[in-house]
Amino acid sequence: MKIQHENTGEEILPIVDTSGNPIGSATRKKCHSDPSLLHPVVHLHVFDPEGRLYMQQRSMTKDLYPGFWDTAVGGHISMGESITEALVREAEEELGIKVKEPRFLFNYIWKNENETEYVHTFLMQYAGIITVNPEEIMAGNFFTSSEIGKMVSNSITTPNFTYEFNLLKKKGYI
Repeated sequence: MKIQHENTGEEILPIVDTSGNPIGSATRKKCHSDPSLLHPVVHLHVFDPEGRLYMQQRSMTKDLYPGFWDTAVGGHISMGESITEALVREAEEELGIKVKEPRFLFNYIWKNENETEYVHTFLMQYAGIITVNPEEIMAGNFFTSSEIGKMVSNSITTPNFTYEFNLLKKKGYI
């Protein structure tokens, strides 16, 4: 459940320390314009039974990297929401899938010119139907590691995804 500011109706996000512990809150807009505000997000890498990785092409309405290919599921953890609750909610919102037996992989801090995120990264195998949310995603598909490597080389993936893809390879998940 997303908590909203009582006057503006804007979503409220938790602010965390570098260990992921909550230390405050701020509006989504403030978090996206102040890189000193570390806020938590979830990422879910979805693999099919053949070992291919699902990627989404970001909507052209996104503030950052519109039209770029990115992690299957990614989103903010709302104020008062657990990591698992956010993971389940985001997977349902973005891909219309139910999260089952997600495997925690790693945490890291990602910073760009607009924001800083404390990323909780998971993977899951999935063999069902995926129905993308057109408000968030232009397209989606499963790709082999080799195909993704070409996408990374052609700079059509988000920098954050490129970083995670390299971590997934380094740690032997791909």
